[in-house]
Amino acid sequence: MSDGFISAAAAALVSDTGINPFIDPAVKRRTETQRRRQTQVLKTEITNIPALLMAKMSWAAGTQCVAKGDHRKPKAGELAYHKGDILTIVDMGPRKGYYRARHNTTGEEGLINSSSVREREALRVDPSLSLMPWFHGKISGPEAVAKLQPAEDGLFLVRESIRHPGDYVLCVSVSAEVIHYRVIYQDNKLTIDNTQYFYNLIDMIEFYSKNKGSIATKLLKPKQKQGTKSAELELSKNGWLLDITKLKLGENIGEGEFGAVYEGDYMGQRVAVKTIKCDVTAQAFLQETTVMTKLQHKNLVRLLGVILHKGLHIVTELMSKGNLVNFLRTRGRSVVNSAQLIRFALDVCEGMEYLESKKLIHRDLAARNVLVSDDHVAKVSDFGLTKLDSKVSDNAKLPIKWTAPEALKKEKFSTKSDIWSYGILLWEIFSYGRQPYPKIPLMEVKERVEAGYRMEAPEDCPPTVYALMRICWEQDPRKRPTFHKLREKLERETGKCGPGPVSEPQGEIRPGSGC
Repeated sequence: MSDGFISAAAAALVSDTGINPFIDPAVKRRTETQRRRQTQVLKTEITNIPALLMAKMSWAAGTQCVAKGDHRKPKAGELAYHKGDILTIVDMGPRKGYYRARHNTTGEEGLINSSSVREREALRVDPSLSLMPWFHGKISGPEAVAKLQPAEDGLFLVRESIRHPGDYVLCVSVSAEVIHYRVIYQDNKLTIDNTQYFYNLIDMIEFYSKNKGSIATKLLKPKQKQGTKSAELELSKNGWLLDITKLKLGENIGEGEFGAVYEGDYMGQRVAVKTIKCDVTAQAFLQETTVMTKLQHKNLVRLLGVILHKGLHIVTELMSKGNLVNFLRTRGRSVVNSAQLIRFALDVCEGMEYLESKKLIHRDLAARNVLVSDDHVAKVSDFGLTKLDSKVSDNAKLPIKWTAPEALKKEKFSTKSDIWSYGILLWEIFSYGRQPYPKIPLMEVKERVEAGYRMEAPEDCPPTVYALMRICWEQDPRKRPTFHKLREKLERETGKCGPGPVSEPQGEIRPGSGC
């Protein structure tokens, strides 16, 4: 301690007791004894912190963990793993501090000690994260040469071509010189030598990092653009980067605006794989992926990881029954009863309540973005528009029939605008997948809603459920309920209806089963 601190402490004691501890030996002994006791208590508390954390820590099945170190010689029943391996919790173990887990790479199961692993961390939403940190945009040849100093074989960057707009230039350092390779864009593909063609820049860099091909050297080290971080390194470090060699792609189960969705198999687990080949679009979808790493809930589609190979592959759990709107349209009242409709509504509400608790806004909630699992659980998907903030820059992309009036008019998004969308989704559910605002032209919907128009109840819709729709559609966002309140009301409805199984053949995969 500093002299100043001792003086202040002594002065305080003199002030409180009228006795100077540096003069009175008895007080000095008592003070020293108290100090030793406090130190001992503090040591005990610090020693017990791991035990307290262990007592509080409880991982649910499906939680993914990263191994802190090697465990190469496991005892009978234990799981072998290496540092950095990803393990998925299957169940609680037979004794305290142990879990049964599955190795994400080998598929083997066994016991693990919770102190030997850490929960896989979510990625921070970071605008500087880039799938192409080596891309420097529109810079000149001399600028590229300056950036590739000091010279190092295999050091490279990619820039936009100034001389040939629309093309790119791969700049590679080799033998103390920088070679500039023109990358020609033709027929929606890229090529350097008119022999090897690529879907995008990510695909090209991946190829020349493994093969010399027609260039002077393999690409060994990217020259990172200032202010960017490698998304690949961040994904790998946090355990979200999957191994392309372990993925088997199956049939196409859906086509989206930005790419196809395939059924697949990853280490024995049935998965859905969203493939995005356009590098600019892939960079935009990195935001969706980052958001999904933060979310773990039974009513949200679970992200397993991503693969960077000829673009971006987002790998999620497979939802074999497809999206909710198609599920309802293709089955109808003869297959899905009112109790099951309530169950779907409650599933979605619970998923949205979780997002609400995380202060996340979905902004594109609709039956098309809810997927149904093999055991008929509804899960919210498509987090492409999900953000923490309340502004959106592209009004043209907004789904008018599902978007709240204040969001369409003033671009004001909140959980309350998600509540409005949920009311529309309720209407979709109880109309068995009908298009909202039937018989009203799309261009008139916004004006009619602002003037006070609200849809009538779907046929045979319980009055209490229609009442929920109407409070979701309150013009004033402040008068709309929270998802927490809606969930409580829906649970009461579930109690009235009882269970509602869906009678249909099991195991089919419907279009739109992707992520």
